[in-house]
Parts: sequence; structure tokens; C-alpha cells
Amino acid sequence: MSYSGPEKRKNPRADGRFIVSYRVMENNGNNDITQTKNLSLGGMLLTTNCSFAPGTNLALEIRLPFDPNSIMLIGKVLESKEISKDVIYDTRLVFLAIDERHRKVIGDTVGYYIKSKKG
Repeated sequence: MSYSGPEKRKNPRADGRFIVSYRVMENNGNNDITQTKNLSLGGMLLTTNCSFAPGTNLALEIRLPFDPNSIMLIGKVLESKEISKDVIYDTRLVFLAIDERHRKVIGDTVGYYIKSKKG
């Protein structure tokens, strides 16, 4: 079922599969690796193997095609929705802090993927 109401997001999202390493901020170990479903300047949707409570802060490391270095970010969980019982969750995050260089790299990536999809 797709949503047909008005768009509420401030930033356009690009569908794209980018590799992300994540962990709960308070835990120093337990990194997990997944991929994004979509990405914007404001946040991302990723697939996780467990549910996270809204408000949980995750340390994120993402690799994007327009930067040879990985980008380190902090994201706050908005929602974690079960997709496959006890196995797969769609987890929506909002970025808490992002510097200008990383903002540009994410913006370039999102712009490229949106433009290439319209092609």
C-alpha cells in the first residue's frame, strides 16, 4: 500500500542501497552492517535485524559513491517497524548532527540518484 497524501518531508529522498555500519551509541561494541533503503539530507531508512525504541541514538558509518572516505553520523530512531517477524525491521532515522562536507556529499548523492531515476 503506498501513501498518496501530501509530502511532509523537508528533504527529498533517493532510493539507494548504501552500506551502513551501525551501533547503539551507548554500546562500544556490537557493530552491525546493513544497507539503506533510502537516503536524504535529513535522515535515512535502513533495514535492521532488531527493533529500536524511538529516541535511540545510533552511531552510523556510511559509504557513498561521491566520497572515498566513509561518513560518520549520529542518527536518532524515529520508528522501527517489523517487516519479517523477529528478523527484519525497517528503521527510520533522523540525523542529529552533520558537518558541511558530509552534507554536500549526501546532497550530491541524493541529487544524482533522484536525477538518474527520472532519466
